[in-house]
Amino acid sequence: MEGSGGGGGSGGGSPSAPVKQYLQEFSKLFQYYLDKSTPHALYRWIGTFVIASIYVLRVVYLQGFYIVSYGLGIYLLNLLIGFLSPLVDPELDPSNAPMLPTKGSDEFKPFIRRLPEFKFWYSFTKALCIAFVMTFFSMFDVPVFWPILLCYWVVLFVLTMRRQVAHMMKYKYIPFNLGKQKYSGKKSSASSSGSRAD
Repeated sequence: MEGSGGGGGSGGGSPSAPVKQYLQEFSKLFQYYLDKSTPHALYRWIGTFVIASIYVLRVVYLQGFYIVSYGLGIYLLNLLIGFLSPLVDPELDPSNAPMLPTKGSDEFKPFIRRLPEFKFWYSFTKALCIAFVMTFFSMFDVPVFWPILLCYWVVLFVLTMRRQVAHMMKYKYIPFNLGKQKYSGKKSSASSSGSRAD
């Protein structure tokens, strides 16, 4: 009797156990492929822009969900600010924070982002997917006059970017690797030793 009662208890809990196990396996598999995609930035961003194109086509085709698109735009602007900002903002805490180099004689300190590229990409893609799923539910299709939302978003983007560029100019940092020299000492030493041998 006790054996059958114990089996009934485990049988009652078993419907949720396979679901939990499936979710754990899916989570591990998802994390595995996410980790494998980390070094392939170009392919990740191409995939994200394909998703963004599908989302834009869907919104244009449905001629709705403008409030969802506006919310998505605000969120993406917030992510972009984090991506362009240094990890330690010298404006907020100049006493304890290591300052960015302002002169050529200062020690080189690499630019460390507040929001790393991978997290920026992941949050960007996840937000696009959530907004895409929301376009399948009519309750999110709030009727609005979309040109006003677009104008407001453009004004917000311009003001935010102007403030960010002013911050970059004030503290003399560039959040990209454009124009930075790369070390190529081995090639030059190998070529110079080859010329000496001749």
